Amino acid sequence: MSLIERRPLLIAGAALLAGRAAGAEPAGGALSVELFTSQGCSSCPPADLLLGKLAVRPDIVALSFHVDYWDYIGWKDRFASHENTERQRVYVRTLKQRFVYTPEMVIDGRAHESGVKAGTIEGLLAEARRRSPPRSTPALKRTPDGGLTIGLAAATLEQPADVVVFAYDRRHSTPVERGENTGRRLENFNVVRHFEIVSRWDGGERHWTVPADRFQPDQGIAVLVQQADQGVVLGAAKLEPLTAG
Repeated sequence: MSLIERRPLLIAGAALLAGRAAGAEPAGGALSVELFTSQGCSSCPPADLLLGKLAVRPDIVALSFHVDYWDYIGWKDRFASHENTERQRVYVRTLKQRFVYTPEMVIDGRAHESGVKAGTIEGLLAEARRRSPPRSTPALKRTPDGGLTIGLAAATLEQPADVVVFAYDRRHSTPVERGENTGRRLENFNVVRHFEIVSRWDGGERHWTVPADRFQPDQGIAVLVQQADQGVVLGAAKLEPLTAG
């Protein structure tokens, strides 16, 4: 998986964090929804708006990844990155898709759909909840200097898992001047600006510290615990931005 390269993360000791993310703890733990989208794609705005509705739910960690393969058509998406595109391409392999498409919502690393019909996504969420083993929901807490601590209780894993951290912008409104969405103002939610693997987890009780330079005060933070090499999501949690954005 291609990730944005930065200096190595500070990995802390093995004690479990006591504090969990603020807000109500959803029964069974949150599920993840990843939307692959582009401002250059005329079919994407309905999925973008649906993701915005999902993003406010405590039982869902919703993330928007803007891909770069639509940029050639006349509008360069300012949030698009090759790293986001590569993450989607890995799902093509792990989910046995025939091709890459947008919009695409990936539900808990298990299933995919276009994300334009709320009923279809609700069905996939219910199925993911039914099939999920007991969740390994990470405990998240901001450090005084703006960093992040991540804690995981011991669990029995079928295979190792990656602990992946995401920094996202809560919302952007963009007037589009060219391309398929010319003349429209697009609303995008939980726009991922950076992500990287913190560590590979073997199921033991652990905690890690992520340095403050990974995040901005007005960014939200999400963590997915995902079977190695971008498999099924075993746990998910989020911390909303400290300031309005």
